[in-house]
Amino acid sequence: VAMSTWAHLLSSTAKVNLLVLVVSVVFSWSILSDRVPEFALTKIEESDIKDDSGKEPVTEDEADPEDLEVFYPTHQWRAIPPGQAVPAGSHVRLNLQTGDREAKLPDSENGKSDAREERRRKRLGKVAVDSNSFTSQELKKALAKMKESEKAERKAHEEEVRKKFRPIEQLKEEFEKLNVKVETDYEIMVKLISKFNSSASTLDEKVAALYDLEYYVHQVDNAKDFLSMGGLQLVIDGLNSTEAALKEHAAFVLGAALSSNPRVQIEAIEGGALQKLLVILATEQPLAVKKKALFALSSMLRHFPYAQQQFLKLGGLQVLRSLFRQKGMEPLHVRVVTLLYDLIVEKMLLEDSQHGEQMEEKVQQYRQVKLVPAVVEQDWCVVVSNLLAMPEHDTREKVLKTVGVLMAFCKERYRGDQALSSTLSLLRSEYEELAAEEQREGDRDGYFKELLGSVNTIIQELR
Repeated sequence: VAMSTWAHLLSSTAKVNLLVLVVSVVFSWSILSDRVPEFALTKIEESDIKDDSGKEPVTEDEADPEDLEVFYPTHQWRAIPPGQAVPAGSHVRLNLQTGDREAKLPDSENGKSDAREERRRKRLGKVAVDSNSFTSQELKKALAKMKESEKAERKAHEEEVRKKFRPIEQLKEEFEKLNVKVETDYEIMVKLISKFNSSASTLDEKVAALYDLEYYVHQVDNAKDFLSMGGLQLVIDGLNSTEAALKEHAAFVLGAALSSNPRVQIEAIEGGALQKLLVILATEQPLAVKKKALFALSSMLRHFPYAQQQFLKLGGLQVLRSLFRQKGMEPLHVRVVTLLYDLIVEKMLLEDSQHGEQMEEKVQQYRQVKLVPAVVEQDWCVVVSNLLAMPEHDTREKVLKTVGVLMAFCKERYRGDQALSSTLSLLRSEYEELAAEEQREGDRDGYFKELLGSVNTIIQELR
């Protein structure tokens, strides 16, 4: 009886427990049902059903996988969809009941997590990441805007680079069309000499070749190469041409090669250049031809006493003197006076300077050059002083310097020259006024004051 009673009581107790369990499950399910919107992975709102155009929005299943590859956790545990990455710093756990991986944002510590969340929100363009405050359609639009902005910036940068630089393919095509090949000066001079010497070349082509050669032979090393390849002698022979243009440009190239190049000077005088230049200056030729011939002659004579000596022997001073009697040669007068001044001063400076044994031979050569006596004998004193009547200040400056150098040899001749005295008086009055004007303008050591000083010095020496 006792056993039966106990079994009955146990059975009643089990029934009561079962009833309590059922009630608990029903009550829990009711509570969970009320909170489903809070824990749902996707909350469907009225705004999600249709967009502004009235069309149904694209669902998460239809969204571009590339836009949803990053999982954005909130402060509550949420299941992580398969294939999506979790941002660094998130809390991750495995739900043992559902078997899903869940993640949430770390709890706020002194506001640091909130600050990081705020910065993250700003980077996303103020798109809220809370599941209750954004939809997948909003996220898709935000990411699309980010892509469009990045694409626009990249396109603008490419356009800027395209404006500054040309594509390598275009550069290659241009270089291939130009067939660019870097040539040395030596190779270029060889071609130019060949063109000048070719019987197949026209007059214009020969003149063009000489014009280009003049540019290259200015350099001392190029002038030496020009000599070694036989170009110098070809140019000297060109001085005999019947074509005025060829003579003019041949003299121009010769003068450029001779400038400050002793080796070329020696080869040129041995090749007969001095005689040919004097012939051009002594005969009837266009002004342009004589101007280039005088340039070549000046380049040959400067700092070359042997050539100066040969110049005097060949009657060079008489040839230059004849230029003052020829019509239309006025532009050459100052050039001739400047050449005489340079040669006289050059010799004076060398003889007065301290020199060693190595310079003794050169000094002896200069002593054999009787330039000043020949100048006085041929009455260059008057020829030079007459140029003071020219109106150009630059011309007067050069003539005043030459007269000052010749004063030691031409003083008696100048003292009896009434025309010179009158010219000097006029120059002094003119330059006194111009110098005073300079001084009023604040220029105490001006150009006209210097010219006035030269005039006063000559006047003082003639008293």
